[in-house]
Formats: sequence, C-alpha cells, structure tokens
Amino acid sequence: MQLILSRRGFVLGACAASVAGAVPAMAAPGSALHVLKDPNCGCCSAWVEILQADGFEVTVEESMGTLLARYKLDNGIPQEMASCHTGRIAGYMIEGHVPPADIRRLLEERPDAIGLAVPGMPYGSPGMGPETEREAYEVFLIRRNGATEVFSSYGAA
Repeated sequence: MQLILSRRGFVLGACAASVAGAVPAMAAPGSALHVLKDPNCGCCSAWVEILQADGFEVTVEESMGTLLARYKLDNGIPQEMASCHTGRIAGYMIEGHVPPADIRRLLEERPDAIGLAVPGMPYGSPGMGPETEREAYEVFLIRRNGATEVFSSYGAA
C-alpha cells in the first residue's frame, strides 16, 4: 500500500506536530506559581522577584498569622518544615526560600510528594541575602505520609 501525502496534509501535520511539541514545555516550568505571604515580609517579595526573573509566572495572595499557618497545615506542610511563605505549582507545595532550580527539578521528576521546603529562613537562600555569604541549608522533599528527605543541599559560601 502506497501512502500519498498532499501539500495540505503535510502542512497541517507539521502544524499539529509543532503545537503538540510545545504543550509539555508550556505545562512544566511555565506553570503558574501561586504564593501566599505576609504583606509586610520583604524577603518573601524578594523570593517572588527571583522566581519571576527566572521565568516563573507568579501570583501573590496576602495572608498572615493563623490563616497562613492553617493553609500550610491543611496542605500537608509539617510544622517543622514551615517558613514565611507558601506556594503552589502544578499540584505541589513550595514552602520557604526554595531555589528556582529545585522547583524546576521537582516539576521535571514529578515525584509522588506534597512538595519542597526550606524550613526557617537560611541566610543566603533565594531572597534572604547574598548567595556569596550563604549559610549551609537543605531543601527537603515532603512525602505524602509526612516523611521528609533531603532533595538538595547548599554548602556555605
């Protein structure tokens, strides 16, 4: 059997292939990151700006006190993993000053997990001062059962 492809069929096929190839790229790193943060927190705003500069689409919702704490707990963030702001992207929670590269890795690998956390506010993490003066810190993967494991480590500068 011989297949004959018309010029119209070829052009339509090429268009469909280019659109299909673009869809996964739009869904992963380009996914919108929604952040809940205290309106008075400058380091949270600095983290959002770093993510935006790295190509993430970020929306911000102001929240504080018990409302923000409840949001974290309701979404599976263990109290010992808490930080000052909480984000959600592609079904994952992002707690604290998580570097953009780790968020991209999470979206690429798609582990069965709640998300990532940088507990506390380590100096030199994104939004917390110059990386050249960074203290050592770790990014944790939060599993669905509440267990945590090191996702990546950053040594002191």
